[in-house]
Amino acid sequence: KGYRLVRLGIIQLPPEAIVDGSIIDSMTVTNAIKELFDQQSVKVKDAVSALAGNSVIIKKVSLSAMTEDELAESIQWEAEQYIPFPIADVNIDFQILGTDTEGRGQMDVMLVAVKKDMINDYTNVIKEAGLNPVVIDVDSFALENMHEANYSVVPNENIAIVNIGAGVMSINILKGGVTAFTRAITMGGNLFTEEIQKLLNISFKDAETLKISGVVGDIHISAAQSVIEKVCGNISLEIKRSIDFYLGGMPGEYITKIYLSGGCSKVTGLSNIIQERTGLSVEIINPFNAIEYDQKTFDQKYIEEASPLLAVAVGLAMRKLGDR
Repeated sequence: KGYRLVRLGIIQLPPEAIVDGSIIDSMTVTNAIKELFDQQSVKVKDAVSALAGNSVIIKKVSLSAMTEDELAESIQWEAEQYIPFPIADVNIDFQILGTDTEGRGQMDVMLVAVKKDMINDYTNVIKEAGLNPVVIDVDSFALENMHEANYSVVPNENIAIVNIGAGVMSINILKGGVTAFTRAITMGGNLFTEEIQKLLNISFKDAETLKISGVVGDIHISAAQSVIEKVCGNISLEIKRSIDFYLGGMPGEYITKIYLSGGCSKVTGLSNIIQERTGLSVEIINPFNAIEYDQKTFDQKYIEEASPLLAVAVGLAMRKLGDR
């Protein structure tokens, strides 16, 4: 019958706890998870998490047509030529994107590799919090699942989902609802905060408050307008570069819309600047667009304000052990 929201919570982490998708301060992350679960009275123990950043390698490759069992046996050898890390240091997974319907003797496969150390860091933090890690996903695939559950998928239509977190921006282009291109860039909301901090000579915490609320003490956000526009421009440029790179290899294709998610998507003026630089329609994504929730339990205004931050989490909450 669809999905229903049961629990919802957000907790802040200090900027140095997770850097470029890598957990630096595991104790802080563990304690934050415990605190959040206590606040929300969550009793579920199975947990799903997502990886992001440059330690995750995602490639769409063309391989000789074979069964899924045959590919599972040969994936280590097949993947070696596409992975810039020693095969012994990574965990590999794959998804066959389609059968060989044209008799080419080839099939498209989505190949994913992540360093084992990174997976171990995430699973250890989850276990230390008293939970059972059943799925480790990738943020771009979580966004794909979230989009499919909330929006109509048009065959062969290209849309871009840009998730801008604190330290990592992921650009995910979907063709007919399926991931066709991904790119992770080490930039995000912290860049705004750092530039505001330097310009106004205030603490990181005050700069973060100013960025989010628009005022701290007697300082108004307008005092930092120049650096905000500069960072918005840099982010927009990277998005445009990624889209141009994708379209450069796809003659005749075009992107119809950009969906923005992540906490940084709420920065005033960012969506307008992206729209100007790319010439594309930009919309803040709503991960609860087609998800039921009790309006007596969940405040409508809070849901609207928090929803851009929860796009990846909603996609993860749809996962379960054993699905693909």
